[in-house]
Amino acid sequence: MHLFDLIEHQIDELEEEQHSLRIIPRFRVFNDRVDYFLKLDDQEFFARFRLSKNAESSSFNKNMPIIDIKISRYWVLSENCWRFLWCQSCRVVKKVTAAIAMLSPNIIKFPDDIRSLKEDFYQIARFPRVIAAIDRTHVAIKSPGGNLAETYRDRKSNFSINVQVACDSHLYHLRCMNIVARWPGSVHDQTIFNISALKQKFESRQFGNSFLLDDSGYELKNYLLTPFLNPSSPAENLYNEAHIRTLNTIEGCFGVCKNRFQVLRRQITLNLNRVQAIIVSCFVLHNIAIETNEESFGEDNSHGNSQEYHEDNQTSLPTLNYIRNKLVQEYFLPLIN
Repeated sequence: MHLFDLIEHQIDELEEEQHSLRIIPRFRVFNDRVDYFLKLDDQEFFARFRLSKNAESSSFNKNMPIIDIKISRYWVLSENCWRFLWCQSCRVVKKVTAAIAMLSPNIIKFPDDIRSLKEDFYQIARFPRVIAAIDRTHVAIKSPGGNLAETYRDRKSNFSINVQVACDSHLYHLRCMNIVARWPGSVHDQTIFNISALKQKFESRQFGNSFLLDDSGYELKNYLLTPFLNPSSPAENLYNEAHIRTLNTIEGCFGVCKNRFQVLRRQITLNLNRVQAIIVSCFVLHNIAIETNEESFGEDNSHGNSQEYHEDNQTSLPTLNYIRNKLVQEYFLPLIN
């Protein structure tokens, strides 16, 4: 065979071999986005999202701001696309929790008619003029680092946020009516209350002659009643018994909310600037679940807020003791006689 014919024959064979090895491009396939409202039945949806479809729909019908999630082509088309799911999910959690927390002024508030609050609290243990029970719970976080990290270490040597909550009675299903979720775990309970807007409302007599109940962690006020540390009469014992039974509603509120949203029981490992929105959004959804008559996850008083967190703080003025003593003499003493 002529040399040029041989070369041409070999070239033809190489072209045929390359043609057989050529990769045929595939069409891009886009999977449909999953609509869990349609895919999951009511029980599966409730077990996965801790709320029913009705409650989820209600939460998005309360003027929730539009959440804009932008996706960069770099993440989708580059070799780093495997990191997209984690990075984008963090952005989604941050924006969604912030949007839900923004609903708090309209969801977490005192009702216009406080007379119904007094009547419902009275039915628990016949304690008069009570409109709210208040207490604190510590939500664990990771160490925020920096020079101020130790301020977040609480009395149990854990890093936490000290959350103050006021709730209504169990007849209203333990609705949260006020929340403060920004203070480090080492901040004293009285300090949190003194700077809160709730105290200013009571000080300005916005709620009239109504009472707020708390344990000995707060200072006795003419509107904030604490129990007697050493009751010396049957009337004072009756006062303490009614006080404890009525105050127990806030323990139930913490238990129900933490059972529904387990993130409040565990350590939140996100950055500190995201923790407050997560805590507030959990209580917003807690109230929405109550409004839509959601199935309860049960009351659990072991929410990590034991009495060792509360220091006795009853160094109050004699005039304030007089108000509590007057209530005992004029109301609880006749109940015994």
